[in-house]
Amino acid sequence: MRLPALPRPRSLAGQLFAMQAVLIAVVVAGYALFTYVSDRRQAEESAARQATAVARSVADAPSVRAAIRGPDPTARLEPYALQVTRDANVDFVTIMDPSGIRWTHPDRAQIGGRFLGTIGPARHGRTFTETYTGTLGPSVRAVTPVTDGGRITGLVSAGIKVETISARIQDQVTALLGVAGGALALGAVGTYVINARLRRHTHGMNATELSRMHDYHQAALHAVREGLLMLDGRYRVALVNDGGRELLGLGGTPDAELIGRSVAGLGLPAPLTGALLSSEPRVDEVHLTASRVLVVNTSPVSGGEHRGTVVTLRDVTELQSLMGELDSERGFTQALRSQAHEAANRLHTVVSLIELGRAEEAVEFATAELELAQALTDQVVAAVSEPVLAALLLGKTAQAHERGVELVVSPDSRLDDGLLPAELPARDLVTILGNLIDNAVDAAQGSVRARVTVTAYASGAELVLRVSDTGPGVDPAHAGLVFQRGFSTKPAGPGGRGLGLALARQAVTRHEGTLTVTGSGEDGEGGAVFEVRLPLRASLDGDGHGLPPGDAGASPDGGRALLGGGRASLGGGG
Repeated sequence: MRLPALPRPRSLAGQLFAMQAVLIAVVVAGYALFTYVSDRRQAEESAARQATAVARSVADAPSVRAAIRGPDPTARLEPYALQVTRDANVDFVTIMDPSGIRWTHPDRAQIGGRFLGTIGPARHGRTFTETYTGTLGPSVRAVTPVTDGGRITGLVSAGIKVETISARIQDQVTALLGVAGGALALGAVGTYVINARLRRHTHGMNATELSRMHDYHQAALHAVREGLLMLDGRYRVALVNDGGRELLGLGGTPDAELIGRSVAGLGLPAPLTGALLSSEPRVDEVHLTASRVLVVNTSPVSGGEHRGTVVTLRDVTELQSLMGELDSERGFTQALRSQAHEAANRLHTVVSLIELGRAEEAVEFATAELELAQALTDQVVAAVSEPVLAALLLGKTAQAHERGVELVVSPDSRLDDGLLPAELPARDLVTILGNLIDNAVDAAQGSVRARVTVTAYASGAELVLRVSDTGPGVDPAHAGLVFQRGFSTKPAGPGGRGLGLALARQAVTRHEGTLTVTGSGEDGEGGAVFEVRLPLRASLDGDGHGLPPGDAGASPDGGRALLGGGRASLGGGG
């Protein structure tokens, strides 16, 4: 048996509309009731003042005093009282003796009877008002004494019936009800318009659904490891998750200072800030921070107007490092392939010499080739015996040779194995030196003397890496731009350009070093000189690790030229 579906709870907008409608109705009804009671009280007070004024006017009239002194007060006072009743717009004027016996009354049958009401205060000379039910029904009345020669000779009472007072405020009540109805209608229309807008913004969801969506939103926001940054229409931070804080280096900034802060004030690198401030979407752009390589995607949030921007951040720092290592491995593979090709040519030469019966010449040729190759390798290892950098130089030498560029190691180089501290990993050195060499080979390729010179040595408590080339050099105006991501004087390739030097500077900055570029490259033949100085944070001994003892010739930067016999040329090595 299929159970009937439970009715869906009313939407949040619907609930608010019902609550607001009831609230407006209660407020308007309460205001109308208060106004009615207030107006009625004011009408009664006005009637009491009017009755008091009429009673005092009659009591102060000389004709009334004279009539009271006469033999028949009723004959003279009754017409006068009726005339005043009509002219003063009251319901009755009763004149009586001090004991309360009426001399006048609108109903002549009541003349001579006792006044119904309080007269005690008036008999003692005081005017007062009261609401009392007399012969004409409930009325608001005033009673005042008539004095003649200091004596109280009579009393005067003037009054207005409650029925008359109610009739007077009837028109006011009608107008009040009209105003209340209009206010209720206007409030209902305004509430409907507001709640229709609210319903559109909440998509008709009820409070439970909104609460559940908020819980899911918070859980997903903090569970996603990628960075998520949301900006409002004025490019201020509206929301950032834990991953975004970490990737942008904002982990120590409290929410109170971060939310609502402009992107331009976050202290991010200029290219990354420009991407976040752009109104155009960005897709898989690579940007560098002080310690990370980020892939940035931006997507505008629009609904007829620019409402903000959603930014996603992916950390590809490790991926870039692995890609650098992969490039190095690829270089080694290409070097081995090149050497295998060269070795095959030489082997064919040796075999051919043997077939021609020239065995001695074959042995001499093979021995010379082996000695040359071994000498070149020994020269590199002697200059830079640190294994990772030595392998990098051998691989880059083969790559440069294939591109028609000679890569040489300066005789000023000396970097022994075990010199580098653990705080300076070989991976970062490969990133720094490899990208500088690649940049120099690109610059030198096609020049008259296509050559790149690498110098590596320890000077004092710092490691110095210098790469110079014979290329066109660096425009002094661009000296500060060459290290920015995306800057390149070469046409963009399939994978883009301008990232290598930025990665190198990032690694140098991470180790608190310096990276500079100057002109006058190889032997003053133009080109550019890139120099890196990294603190070693370790004491260097005097047994070949860094600065050797003695005075056997210091390098221009204080290093020792320990590779004798000239420059170690790897450009033509096998």
